[in-house]
Amino acid sequence: MWNYSEKVKDHFFHPRNAKVVEQANAIGDVGSISCGDALRLMLRVDPATEIIEEAGFQTFGCGSAIASSSALTELIIGRTLTEASQLTNKQIADYLDGLPPEKMHCSVMGQEALRAAIAQFRGEAPEADHEEGALICKCFGVDEGHIRRAVLQNNLTTLEDVINYTKAGGGCTSCHEKIEQTLSEILSQQPVVAKAPEKPRDENWLAVEEVIAGLRPHIQADGGDMRLLDVTEKQVTVSLSGSCSGCMMTDMTLAWLQQKLIERLGRFMHVVSDTATISTSAV
Repeated sequence: MWNYSEKVKDHFFHPRNAKVVEQANAIGDVGSISCGDALRLMLRVDPATEIIEEAGFQTFGCGSAIASSSALTELIIGRTLTEASQLTNKQIADYLDGLPPEKMHCSVMGQEALRAAIAQFRGEAPEADHEEGALICKCFGVDEGHIRRAVLQNNLTTLEDVINYTKAGGGCTSCHEKIEQTLSEILSQQPVVAKAPEKPRDENWLAVEEVIAGLRPHIQADGGDMRLLDVTEKQVTVSLSGSCSGCMMTDMTLAWLQQKLIERLGRFMHVVSDTATISTSAV
């Protein structure tokens, strides 16, 4: 079961601008009902200033798709098209206080609809859709350009990442090999950044890794994840992602790990994350 923020729930149960914009002069359509997700974004743009004066949407999809579309309209009304074009799917997700990893494709869908609407308003020919060899996922109609943008903007590195952010490969799985080839080509074209030498992994590190490995299945079952970043003599630093990132239960998750480490190591280890800490009283 995924954990949704209160803001996601609010935008799902009380969506903003879920309407037809009668005088829309910029429309972006993405997805299809047959694929399970579809979004039409309608904008009324001042031709002189290119300011978005009104925005509305119609969507067919899950609660995250509705919430993401609602958030998108709130974020772009009052902005110029140039300003709106800089909006990323991460900003949409952050506005909603996060989305489960498996639902990030909903924020990407909103970003793609905005791109299409802006292109239509400016009379620009959309990037060639589904040229020979460009269509990657037939089930969800996802092309190479869609995947490339998602990979580069969100630093995706695995097949699972691509599925979560684009939905490509989430159906029959026959395109998995093609997705992995495309991902490999995209990553191979990126500049190589020299990595700092890894910290030697002593007995403490290995023990902490083992404890975290025992907790991760339970955390992942709730749509989150935990990764070990550093271990010192008295402190453990972890990274929380997915539903654990910014969740009200963050302190409890860290305290749970801290208690398990005390039981395993027989001494106190302070647990912190890259975004939060807990006090000794939390245990």
